[in-house]
Amino acid sequence: MALEIERKFLTISNSFKKESYQKVYIKQGFLSSHKERTVRVRVTDESAFITVKGISNSSGTSRFEWEKEILQKDAEDLLILCEKTIIEKNRFLIKKDNHIFEVDEFLGANKGLVIAEIELKKEDEKFIKPAWLGKEVTGHIKYYNSNLSSKPFATWPK
Repeated sequence: MALEIERKFLTISNSFKKESYQKVYIKQGFLSSHKERTVRVRVTDESAFITVKGISNSSGTSRFEWEKEILQKDAEDLLILCEKTIIEKNRFLIKKDNHIFEVDEFLGANKGLVIAEIELKKEDEKFIKPAWLGKEVTGHIKYYNSNLSSKPFATWPK
């Protein structure tokens, strides 16, 4: 069983873009966003995946994740079957020490939201926090992509 260990943060500036070594456009939808399991379809310019994620542990840091690459045409067809809001975002990859931060700048109904994630090998693993990293939102369900699909950032109270 594959275990995903990650922490999520808001960002406090766009200075991460200058540090980025790669930018990827992502379109994704959810075939199922049940709180105990989600099934996601993701398409980029070069690849496509189907991913199953389990429920998070109590800290929100770890959960089961299974992912398989699929044909882009199949993924595009599956996106038609997905739940309401398709998520679109630009992902910026930034290397810090021996870690890679994935910073998602959301588009469409989630425009204005920017979330940084870091995958870890263990929950208490230390890492260097860049200056542009803001408040930690690990385990806050409203920031999960599956939640952003059903309750987009544009609908949140200001």
